[in-house]
Amino acid sequence: MSHLSSPLVSIIVAVFNGAKTLQQCIDSVAQQTYTNIELIIIDGGSTDGTVDLLKANQQNISYWVSEPDKGIYNAWNKGLTQVKGEWICFLGADDFLWDAQVIELISQQLEKLPTSIRVAYGQIMLLNHDAESLYLAGDSWKKVQERFKQMMCIPHQGVMHRLSLFDCHGKFDESFRIAGDYELLMRELKTADAAFLLNVVVAGMRQGGISSNPKESLVLLHELRRAQSMHGLPLGRFWVFALVKVYIRLILWKVLGEKLTRKLLDVGRRGMGLQPYWTQT
Repeated sequence: MSHLSSPLVSIIVAVFNGAKTLQQCIDSVAQQTYTNIELIIIDGGSTDGTVDLLKANQQNISYWVSEPDKGIYNAWNKGLTQVKGEWICFLGADDFLWDAQVIELISQQLEKLPTSIRVAYGQIMLLNHDAESLYLAGDSWKKVQERFKQMMCIPHQGVMHRLSLFDCHGKFDESFRIAGDYELLMRELKTADAAFLLNVVVAGMRQGGISSNPKESLVLLHELRRAQSMHGLPLGRFWVFALVKVYIRLILWKVLGEKLTRKLLDVGRRGMGLQPYWTQT
C-alpha cells in the first residue's frame, strides 16, 4: 500500500549489545503495512554481534552507525540529526512495534491533529523477560495531565513527537540518565496539550533488571524531581507518595529478601485489583 502523500514517520532506535532482541525490533518496523517510514539505528559500539545484524538488515534500515556514545539520550540526539520525518518515535533495542498495522492506525489519527499538537501517544504493552504480556500502560491525557507534572505517566515508547517539537525546544538533555525523555516532554506539556491515540497499542516493552530495581527507581525519582525543579514546578504529593513506596520496597528487600518481597508486593497489587508485576519481572 502506498502512503507517499501521508506523513513520513521516523523511528529512531538506540542499541548497545542488543543482538538478542534487535532483530525483532527491526522486523516489527519492516513488516508495517504503512510504508512511508524511515528506520534509524544508533549503536553505541556493540561487541556482541549487533553490528553484523545491522549489516545483514541494511535493506530495511535508512541509516545506521556504530560508534561509542554517552548513553541513550546521546544516541537519540545523534539519530535526530538524520531524521526527515514529520513525526518521530523513539525505541530501545528491547522494544518493538506491537503489530503490522500500528503505524497505519497511528498515521490516520496524526493526519487529523492540528499543528499546535506536537506530542501524541498511545498505550504500550509491558512484557516480562520471556516476552509474555503483563498489562497495558497509558491513560488518556485528560486523566494524566495534572499527574504528569509530578510523574512520568506517558509511556515514552508510545509517543509520537512532531519534528517541530525539537525545532522549538531542542534535543534531549544528556545530563539525565533515565528521565531525559520526561524532561523533554515537560518543556512542551507544562503549558500545552498532548493527544491520546485511541485504541492503539504502539509497542511492546520488556520489563526486568533496572526497570524493577528499587535503587534504580530512586535514581529515576530524583531525576524526575530535578526535571520538575528546572521547570519551576513545586514538590507534589504523587512524587512524595512514589518516593515513600520505593523506600518501603528497599526496606522490605533488605529485611525479607528480594524473592519474598516480590511476592508480597504482588499480593498488595491483587488486593488493589491490579495484575501481578513483581513476580513476573
